[in-house]
Amino acid sequence: MAELLEDDEVERRIPNGWEYDGDEIIRTYEFDDYLTAAQFVSDVAEIAEEEFHHPEITLRYDEVEVRFTTHDAGGVTEKDVRLADYCDGEY
Repeated sequence: MAELLEDDEVERRIPNGWEYDGDEIIRTYEFDDYLTAAQFVSDVAEIAEEEFHHPEITLRYDEVEVRFTTHDAGGVTEKDVRLADYCDGEY
């Protein structure tokens, strides 16, 4: 099982633009149109499947909200922070 990060470590390590809320990290990305937002979702879903670590993703017309947590650890782990970095690289 992945090791849970302490609150202060999560705050220190999450990428800019992400928020730490309870047991998850969250970011909303803005796009020019629906197709660009949907492509971003597809790109994130592909790496999530490879990593077998699936975020909650909400797709709207011109924005995408991504939420990461590690359920079996009960909060944020290194894997969540690493995949948040990946999302930023795709954006």
